[in-house]
Amino acid sequence: MIKDQYSLGELLPVLDANFSGNKDFVINKLSIDSRKLGNNSQTLFFAIKTDNNDGHKYIDELINKGVISFVVQRIPKHLNDKANFVLVKDSLQALQKLAKWKRENSELKTIAITGSNGKTIVKEWLFQLLGKDFSIARNPKSYNSQIGVPLSVWGIKSENDLGIFEVGISKPNEMQVLQDIVQPEIGIFTNIGEAHSENFENVNQKIEEKIKLFKNSKKLFFKDDNGLGDIIKNSELLKNVEKLSWAFQAKSDLQILGVLNKNSSSTITGLYKAKVSTIEIPFIDGASVENATIAWLYMLDSGYTNHEINNRMQLLTPIEMRLEQLEGNNDCTLINDGYSFDIDSLKIALDFLDTQFQHTKRTIILSNVEQSDTNPDNLYDEISKLTKQHKIEKVVLVGDEIIKYKNNFSATDILCFNNTEALISDINTLKLNNEVVLIKGARSFRFERVVKLLAKKTHDTILEVNLSGIIRNLNFFKSQLKPETKLMVMVKAFSYGGGSFEIANILQYHNADYLAVAYADEGKALREAGINTPILVLNPEVSSYDTLIKYNLEPEIYSIRVLHEFLKVLGNKDFDIHLKIDTGMHRLGFQKNDINLLIENLNQNKNIRVKSIFSHLSSADDLLESDFTKQQADYLTEVSEIISSKLNYQPIIHLLNSAGIINYPQFQFDMVRVGLGLHGITNNIGAQQFLEPVTRLKTVISQIRIISKGESVGYNRRFIAENNMKIATLPIGYADGIDRRWGNELGEVSINNQRAKIIGIIAMDMLMVDVSNINCKEGDEVEVFGNKITVTEIATKINTIPYEILTKISPRVKRIYYQE
Repeated sequence: MIKDQYSLGELLPVLDANFSGNKDFVINKLSIDSRKLGNNSQTLFFAIKTDNNDGHKYIDELINKGVISFVVQRIPKHLNDKANFVLVKDSLQALQKLAKWKRENSELKTIAITGSNGKTIVKEWLFQLLGKDFSIARNPKSYNSQIGVPLSVWGIKSENDLGIFEVGISKPNEMQVLQDIVQPEIGIFTNIGEAHSENFENVNQKIEEKIKLFKNSKKLFFKDDNGLGDIIKNSELLKNVEKLSWAFQAKSDLQILGVLNKNSSSTITGLYKAKVSTIEIPFIDGASVENATIAWLYMLDSGYTNHEINNRMQLLTPIEMRLEQLEGNNDCTLINDGYSFDIDSLKIALDFLDTQFQHTKRTIILSNVEQSDTNPDNLYDEISKLTKQHKIEKVVLVGDEIIKYKNNFSATDILCFNNTEALISDINTLKLNNEVVLIKGARSFRFERVVKLLAKKTHDTILEVNLSGIIRNLNFFKSQLKPETKLMVMVKAFSYGGGSFEIANILQYHNADYLAVAYADEGKALREAGINTPILVLNPEVSSYDTLIKYNLEPEIYSIRVLHEFLKVLGNKDFDIHLKIDTGMHRLGFQKNDINLLIENLNQNKNIRVKSIFSHLSSADDLLESDFTKQQADYLTEVSEIISSKLNYQPIIHLLNSAGIINYPQFQFDMVRVGLGLHGITNNIGAQQFLEPVTRLKTVISQIRIISKGESVGYNRRFIAENNMKIATLPIGYADGIDRRWGNELGEVSINNQRAKIIGIIAMDMLMVDVSNINCKEGDEVEVFGNKITVTEIATKINTIPYEILTKISPRVKRIYYQE
């Protein structure tokens, strides 16, 4: 029988580990992230070493925060008697072993879901469909990795009788470990596609790896297409597993005969056991039809009547896969997660809240919790404790049930509303100003209406920035570095158009060593937004020196003149500077004949400390210039050695940018600088497959009209219709940052997954596209660039570089930041 908490002594036999400390300490939470505010004396922290990081580095910090117990691969000598240490060979394997042990001691039936797409949706919809019949344990959000799965399984509670876990892999030989942990009785294979294919020889190898999850299952449900069905049906590994399939038209256990879309719903007709049945779902997209169909097949096989299934299917709600960060009224930042509410998703939302450093005040708007099997007294007590741990000053409670527990909350300010309508009518009583506001509620409360009132009014043109993608790109570059190499991230020019403090916040939270901006005003704005990470200013101006000093911004010094001017303003204060060396690019920087005078000045002014010595590669992305790049690296090495020897200390040396990290890893020195690569753009084909675009510019169709042959479109009649055609006007133009060269039938946009050519001259606020062969309507979404049409493609076609495309996006285009 499983429990919700254990003593260390109970866990040690499972881990087969050496131990020092007190075995009587009680553990009720596992953690792998030192930044989580929920870490406390009852947390067991796993110090996991990865390609990108090492959890052992944060043990001192965690002990200061009150964490007492650690699973480690080595015990820091100076901490040997400061905490409880469980010493293992591999901390990740220990985490997985512990999760497997808890699963084996639970009696719940388990469903495991894998596939290329749809795992999270199917999991969450099964939770909605089966929730009234079972107490269900499941992954929070999409925690489906080698770390996410064991943490999810550890979350099984004593009252659970069904587990639904999604499982993902990214390379061969990963699935067996997760199969051992989940041990599913029932399997669901959603589909197979290209996602995470880069580490597999072909799609068949990926299927063979994924089906290892189901080798001991009793039943497997799958979509019989794209070669997936043949491999499953012929697999020796699955010979004892009952296989149930669905397919469009093809013979299968559930044969889909047709799908009828009407307004905002779809009616799906299927043939099951020689009987024709239908269900209706409140979605019309193809992915939703597929995800609902496999859930339908599972429920039919489980004995539910089609009448009951249909009733439940009609109540399915969308699954929002992301948290949105929006600009709010009165200098507020809004975090919108008002689509579902359970403890696990609340914890994730609060962790995202912790990445916001631009405000000192924190507010949370909470509804009743729905679809929870936890006793309400315990449930709302846990919620109140979480708001305290995350230092929430103002709590807004919405709903008759949660209001009953208002005395559990210890916030400075507590406001109560019986329903969303009451909150909306008295929204001004919240008095929100210069604070971060988390909106977290069950879907039935329709908190999107609250978000609309609190958010700054936005136009139809929006630049979306994927913060999760930024971190994945950051981690890719970290994986290319030696463990000791530091990382500086360029956030100049509004972070290449993506936003300054919003991106700096997430970089600070993920422990970037340095940030770099072009001008002091950019650094000042980051400091005022709560960023305390060291900041290098690349273009310090004399007029900004006072600002540099006041906000502790470290200037690039590139000449004797600049050094003297800065020293005049600095006086005798201690300050860090960075020396720029001209190694051949001939823009800014000291040359070799400046070095003796530079050293003389530095030695005369001991209050100045050289934090780093660096240069800039002229041709990092051009392998044909490798000889010149080596000359630059050798030159920097020579000059930095001379300076360091005369200073009697060793500054940080750095040279590589994003392209240099990929192409010239031998020149990492002490630190590297990531800029455009953070946004998922590189000219290195090998690296590009591991990076993802993080910005998506989108707008909508304002108007559709039919024009006749011979009629013109736009200024100067540059486009004349050769035939009758249908055109759409979009509310975006060169004032929003769209290059005029992208017009006149060279450029395209994507509408409903089809490309539409831009016709005529791009105007200041509008452009027109040919939609003659596209099924679309006014108000439909349009992607200007993103996944369908990349920034690199646009830059190549108009003979420029991706930097220009990104940095030209106007500030009047609203940015929305989200975390998946």
